[in-house]
Amino acid sequence: MTNFNLGVVLVLLSATGFAVIPFFAIEAYAGGATVTSLLVVRFLITTVFFFSYLFLTNKKPIVQDGQIKHLFLLGGVLYTIMSTCYFASVKYIPASLAVLLLYLYPVFVAVGSTLFEKESLTSKIILSIGFSLMGLFLVLGNSFNQINIYGVLLAVGASISYSSYILLGNKVVKQIPVMITSAYVSLFAFTSLFIIGLATGNLYFNLTPGAWAAMGGVAVCSTIIPMFTFFKGMDLIGSTRASILSMIEPLITISLSALLLSERLTFIQLFGGLIVLIGAVLVVLAPKPSKVSEAA
Repeated sequence: MTNFNLGVVLVLLSATGFAVIPFFAIEAYAGGATVTSLLVVRFLITTVFFFSYLFLTNKKPIVQDGQIKHLFLLGGVLYTIMSTCYFASVKYIPASLAVLLLYLYPVFVAVGSTLFEKESLTSKIILSIGFSLMGLFLVLGNSFNQINIYGVLLAVGASISYSSYILLGNKVVKQIPVMITSAYVSLFAFTSLFIIGLATGNLYFNLTPGAWAAMGGVAVCSTIIPMFTFFKGMDLIGSTRASILSMIEPLITISLSALLLSERLTFIQLFGGLIVLIGAVLVVLAPKPSKVSEAA
């Protein structure tokens, strides 16, 4: 197998791991887990793993004092909000719909880059936003009265917070290696969620064996393995190809939702979802916009 083919396989494996997150979550909830307890276990396992990896590879997880606040913002705030919103959304809306709404994030990243990084909007970016909004209208339009609006808002909130995480994360990883960043993001996410769980009384660990297995699956199969395979695959095939290939994730979730949960999106919703993904692909393919000059 060539390095390119291996890279493709690794990225597809990563997408599959992320795609099955909702199914692990649903199984955990059925066994008595709350969103907070599930995420606390997830980030506890990933924190132990990443810091153990750094220790075993003799990479010191040392960061400067000024970088800690950015890492806390990434993990303790943005990734905590994103994870909480996304994992909670599948309690109210179908997993297939939740993942489609999450994949609005490339559009939010493009808008955020324009607003906060003074990047001009290219015609491809504008076209992608139009595609995504049209697709979103088709996904939600015909059956809006039957869709739980709270679940929709949670999924959109996850998408917005994830786009903010990406915008800040792109700056942080230029200064701090990816694995060290991931370790601290996991640590601060665990800390924030644990404190929130204690304060709200939402930490329940009297769970069924199936719930514990599902929480372990979220941490290992849908967090640690996908992160490693994506970064390795991206190294072999490039970030643009990896980003596009990873967009198979919603299609995997939708297919598994139909097979395992008997969830069915209408033809119009599926068509709208395809348009949302086309919009996301156009964002990835768009050339890097030029910086808008500072106002005098």
